[in-house]
Amino acid sequence: MKQNKPNRIPFRRLDGLLLLDKPQGMSSNAALQAARRLFRAEKGGHTGSLDPLATGLLPLCFGEATKIAGLLLGSRKAYDTVATLGATTDTDDADGQVLLERAVPAFDADTLQAALAPLRGHIRQRAPVYSALKQGGEPLYAKARRGETIEAPERDVQVHAIQVLDMQPRQLTLRIECGSGTYVRSLVRDLGETLGCGAHVAQLRRLWVEPFRQPRMFTLEALQALAEQGGETELDACLLPIEAGLAGFPRIDVDAAAAHRLGQGQRLHGHPPSAGPVAIHGPEGRVLGLATVDADGKLSPQRLFTWASVNGATSPLPAQ
Repeated sequence: MKQNKPNRIPFRRLDGLLLLDKPQGMSSNAALQAARRLFRAEKGGHTGSLDPLATGLLPLCFGEATKIAGLLLGSRKAYDTVATLGATTDTDDADGQVLLERAVPAFDADTLQAALAPLRGHIRQRAPVYSALKQGGEPLYAKARRGETIEAPERDVQVHAIQVLDMQPRQLTLRIECGSGTYVRSLVRDLGETLGCGAHVAQLRRLWVEPFRQPRMFTLEALQALAEQGGETELDACLLPIEAGLAGFPRIDVDAAAAHRLGQGQRLHGHPPSAGPVAIHGPEGRVLGLATVDADGKLSPQRLFTWASVNGATSPLPAQ
């Protein structure tokens, strides 16, 4: 007897950014795939993993927006975290197995600030053993789960600020602003060692990622409700245009003729030099892609969106 195959989702081309409020207990990739199915987006990516335990802002990129995902990976971020003192775990958070329990010494605000001081600024940080960093092409967490002995790498990271929101005898609530590659779990672990009692992350929430400083986030439950009540028109209204992800980049506006030349991969002259990528906008204001400008004022396209090759035409958002 022939069995009916499950209905396949008819995916569509869709370009834009979604500011997802990731639920606790779900991996970033699982959250991405759930949102992608709701939107029926052909192509999607996220801008850096949040731990399964963590909640909060996970910018998702659909379609052509995936071309800027790597740029958002390196952006400044902010988190609220609750640190439990007196216990270390193998994952440095509450999802792991307790390795050691110690008494929590009495400490005051000055003692705590002294312990936090070495964790601010440009620091050298050892990543958690259970992390997505790769050694030999394989994530560390995969090796750790097999019981392999792992020497987690150290990296230079930047911690812009650590603010104490609440201080209890066995629990601290901290607000952390940091740069790319910083592990809050490592900060909490190292703070616990400085205090002499160990610590791990009990709760973690990402508040914002530049340039989304005051993000309007959507939960998967809210998106599901929109899909059931209003369909894709309501869902698509939740998307931000690609321009929103490039708000922090220098902007260069070009006319239709220059936009056409860029779309053909040609270079343009007569622009002010820039130390990093610049966002090129066409005559209607639609972003065409990213470029560099050298010391001689020569603008060279580096990463163009598909619509840039059509005389700098606007992109369909959403595209059906």
